[in-house]
Amino acid sequence: MNSDTSHTLDVNTSLGMSRLTVDAAADAHSVLWLGHGAGGGIEALDLAALAATLPARGITVVRYEQPWRLAGKKVAPRPAALDAAWLEVAPIVRTIHAGIPLITGGRSAGARVACRTAEAVSAAAVICLAFPLHPPAHPERSRADELLMPRVPVLVLQGERDAFGSADLVASAIADTESITTVSIPGADHSMAVLKSSPYTPESTANLITASVAAFIERL
Repeated sequence: MNSDTSHTLDVNTSLGMSRLTVDAAADAHSVLWLGHGAGGGIEALDLAALAATLPARGITVVRYEQPWRLAGKKVAPRPAALDAAWLEVAPIVRTIHAGIPLITGGRSAGARVACRTAEAVSAAAVICLAFPLHPPAHPERSRADELLMPRVPVLVLQGERDAFGSADLVASAIADTESITTVSIPGADHSMAVLKSSPYTPESTANLITASVAAFIERL
């Protein structure tokens, strides 16, 4: 793509209307396609920071709003429906990244979708923001198998205080899997928010996330 622009594109799916928000880089070398979580939209701190920052580094950022979210529903559908809508939109995203690598990812539930569908969309890598390793207070219900599904490099950015699985717990769950890199976000919870008493700030958290993602993509 050859212009610094931001625009939206509504895409109809079998599950309803969805939306792509494209923050385009001039002379992009990569495209990062991100999905939102089950409790929020594309305005989440980490997703918004990536969209605002990465285009200047040659990475076009495409944020995807699932049909249920666009329809104003409060509860996300089952994983199979999330995957289906994501896969139906993939051909449109391919027109955006024609000829350059596609990296997929997302936050929380969106990260799970990206892991499950990485092979189907021919992703060059996967980026997981706040991967929900287990439901809160139920560490025995691990989703580590999903995190291990991609056969491409994976970057996991996980808050120290994440109730869905701390950074240390994620690192332990993947053991010595060489294709997965874990970055601990100091003081952050599942929303990447830090306490007011914390020495870390929303700005420093966003900077760490964007720098880590940019460096990971540029190493590919």
